[in-house]
Amino acid sequence: MLYNGLYFSAHWCPPCRGFTPVLAEQYTKMKGEGKNFEIIFISSDRDQSAFDEYYNEMPWNALPFTATEQIQNVKQRYGIRGIPTLVILDTDGSTISQDGRSLITSKPDGFPWK
Repeated sequence: MLYNGLYFSAHWCPPCRGFTPVLAEQYTKMKGEGKNFEIIFISSDRDQSAFDEYYNEMPWNALPFTATEQIQNVKQRYGIRGIPTLVILDTDGSTISQDGRSLITSKPDGFPWK
């Protein structure tokens, strides 16, 4: 049973730059504990080079920077209005939380946060 996180973020965003290392550390810890959790980075970067530089700091998958239509569709589907936002999805694709950022920082051992 795979849980997913959709990580909406960008290189130019100071709060994102602060949260990404925290999320990466927690993700690496969870993977080391055998937890079935994957993250997909969905960028709001302004160009490919910024995306590439920022994505190099992340140990998870990403939608390609050039997938602009898909990125917009996912942002619209989840009502993303600001970044950083981490949406936590249940094994069936339903939303567990629109505020995964708070869950990661306040309840890091609470996986899967149901």
